[in-house]
Amino acid sequence: MTGRPILLWFRRDLRLADHPMLHAAAQTGRPIIPVVILDPVAESWGAASRWRWGEGVRVFAGTLADRGLRVILRRGDAAQVLSRLVAETGAEAVWWSRAYDPGARTRDIAVKAALRAAGTAARSFPGQLLFEPDAVATGQGTGFKVFSAWWRAAQRLDPGRPLPAPGALAPPHDWPASDDLDDWRLGAALRTGEAVLRRYSHPGEGAALARLSGFLEHRLANYADRRDFPADDAASGLSEYLAHGEISPRTIWTETGWTETGRAGGNAKFLSELGWREFAYHLLHHAPQMATRNWNPDWDRFPWLGDNADAEAWRRGMTGEPFVDAALRELFVTGRVHNRARMVAASYLTKHLLTDWRIGLAWFADCLTDWDPAANALGWQWVAGSGPDAAPYFRVFNPVAQAEKFDPGGAYRRRWIAEGQTAPTDDALAFFKAAPRSWALDPRAAYPARRVEPAMGRQIALDAYAKWKTLKLLP
Repeated sequence: MTGRPILLWFRRDLRLADHPMLHAAAQTGRPIIPVVILDPVAESWGAASRWRWGEGVRVFAGTLADRGLRVILRRGDAAQVLSRLVAETGAEAVWWSRAYDPGARTRDIAVKAALRAAGTAARSFPGQLLFEPDAVATGQGTGFKVFSAWWRAAQRLDPGRPLPAPGALAPPHDWPASDDLDDWRLGAALRTGEAVLRRYSHPGEGAALARLSGFLEHRLANYADRRDFPADDAASGLSEYLAHGEISPRTIWTETGWTETGRAGGNAKFLSELGWREFAYHLLHHAPQMATRNWNPDWDRFPWLGDNADAEAWRRGMTGEPFVDAALRELFVTGRVHNRARMVAASYLTKHLLTDWRIGLAWFADCLTDWDPAANALGWQWVAGSGPDAAPYFRVFNPVAQAEKFDPGGAYRRRWIAEGQTAPTDDALAFFKAAPRSWALDPRAAYPARRVEPAMGRQIALDAYAKWKTLKLLP
């Protein structure tokens, strides 16, 4: 071993515990220089996700400072930034945790090639998944297309035990210069929404572990029965922490108490949701086009509309359909949205309004603090019908029936819809504080009329499906 430092390039892996890269670096005893880069890939993230990542970096930097390390912030092309830092510090190696979306993979391949060509060791470690995307394979060695089959195979694998947080971490003799995080202005695109969003965000590994503990103690037992009711606090609330690597899926898997004999009830249902996230990356690995194009190319001829006035009303939570609008307003205010409400809102856009799923995918990518490139793409294609599903398109969520079933007392809708209430909730009013002034919204205004009658929604979708079948037959 030498005294030359290792550059640890942190991305969406902002934690100490169960961190293969950090664990391995600590075991070497060599000096460690943590690095965070605002590169074109990070710059491409949506406004809310980019801001939330920055807040996670802020907390993580404080955690490392308590252990005697500084996080070096730099902005620019990743390969160029890392090459300059190697020259400045005399670092012998650059390490990072793998990312699995197409843009990040392309970047990382180029970075590794550039570093090795210059004589610098470059090494990547397992990233934010239980299993590498190609670890679960069919008997023929190919990828799965159906979740249930993939999940049965995945459950036969052992992800291993979580790694402990490292003990002592060695600092270098000298630190290179660093940007100031505030100078990056990661919240600038949020405008007035940043102050509102901040009220609902609790970044950091400590908050993630506390959320997991509370979920396991108070909500897991009823998860399978109550997870679809958005007025209940029945969900885990861990997606944001997983997205930014403030907790590992292996920690969740282990702490939830997975055993071959204890797979009933809430445990099984909750862990299958963790599996769905893994399955999304499995699909994206085998079909990278899923992030931007129809997974099933037959749907390239489907007569979806491009951006339009109905889609803009949908984005603003002003469709006149309370369950849908509540979901869009929750999204805009908190950066998250309940999964049941998310599916109903997505179905409404793609089936009732016949708008291309990529319009919705882009809006979610801009507004979600828990944005995940694989899960977002799979979720939208699953609802739209263009994804890997045996009988996809006939899944049309009736927003009224869904509200009656999953929000029977109207608590979720009242929480997020201010119009018509004599004493709107703080959450409902927060939407109007966060909304751009150009939208000219007023909580005292009348609630908008429905754009589509619920009874017509399914027929609209089926008529479009019939048209698509005709187009499929054309040469």
